[in-house]
Amino acid sequence: MTDVPILYGSPLSLYTGKARSYLIKNNIPYREIRPGSGHYEDHVLPLARARTMPILETAGGKIIRDSTAIIDHFEQSSGYSSQPSTPKQAMVSRLFDVIGAEGLLRPAMHYRWNFDEENIEFITFSFTLGVEDEGRKKAILGFMDRMRMMAVAFGASPENHATIESLYEELLDKLNDHFASYPYLLGYKPCIGDFGLIAPLYAHLGRDPAPLRLMQQRAPRVFRWVERMNRPDPDVGEFPAANLEFIGDDVIPETLVAVLKHVAEDFVPETIAAADCVNDWLASQEALAVGTPIERGVGMGTYTVRGLEFQSLAQPYRFYLLRRIQDRYAELDEAETGDVDRLFQASGMKAVLSATINRVIGRENNLEVWL
Repeated sequence: MTDVPILYGSPLSLYTGKARSYLIKNNIPYREIRPGSGHYEDHVLPLARARTMPILETAGGKIIRDSTAIIDHFEQSSGYSSQPSTPKQAMVSRLFDVIGAEGLLRPAMHYRWNFDEENIEFITFSFTLGVEDEGRKKAILGFMDRMRMMAVAFGASPENHATIESLYEELLDKLNDHFASYPYLLGYKPCIGDFGLIAPLYAHLGRDPAPLRLMQQRAPRVFRWVERMNRPDPDVGEFPAANLEFIGDDVIPETLVAVLKHVAEDFVPETIAAADCVNDWLASQEALAVGTPIERGVGMGTYTVRGLEFQSLAQPYRFYLLRRIQDRYAELDEAETGDVDRLFQASGMKAVLSATINRVIGRENNLEVWL
């Protein structure tokens, strides 16, 4: 047992940034430690059941693996204070959670691993920080090479680099427009979607030298949001009318609709292709037992964006998160359904409401599993 929760993670880790930001913005005391101690290997890892980041050890000794599960743990105790209760905002908040966790992996990996002239010294330093053993350093460098190859698996093949960069630069422009009017996605306090979005926009895109420079020069208001998401106070001084609440009357600002419409350009076709790929894989798995842990990827989805063919890893976890949106949608009454349909149609996101896989993913003993 510890005096405060321990977050096992790293500044380099995309998903650690999501959990860390939640703890910071909700004023939850914690200590962050890199994995690898004797206690971690002997006690934490066997209960976490997978060597991923982040993992939380609560003050009571409970082990929670995965940033989404960590946030769920604290949201339950706070009455879901970071999740809007109104229909459209609840749906948009959850959608940005998926966009952050899955939809921006391609630019995150591209800008980390394909800009060695600016990034490599910083990344190598960060990966090996505190590691003295030469054998361990060599293993880390090998891991870095594997991660570089994963950038291609997420669709960042050389022929698509220019399109990835133009899509991301346009996203920065639209987010910059939105954060000119609001400090957070849905008003004056962060929602679940903010915590999802900070995952790629901090560890990779708001910290590695090449994308950090791009963000600071092209979209300074997005950089301010990144700063804001890592401060315990609201940090909304440039918004004097701020009331520290979500926007009233379930309003979704037009600036945010513009962001969603832009993201939909590649997020929707990738999601549909991934669903088809996962379903094809499921059809071939006749003996897939209930409780089997889900795979990181089960094949490559193929789709077209701006006239170019992309291939990226079809990850079942995307549909574990999307199911949370789809379940919320199923709970809406007729009037609420109409409002959400019009919003998702206008933003180009309507297809994600029906993009499903043919088997449910649940969570047991710290792992996402097939049910």
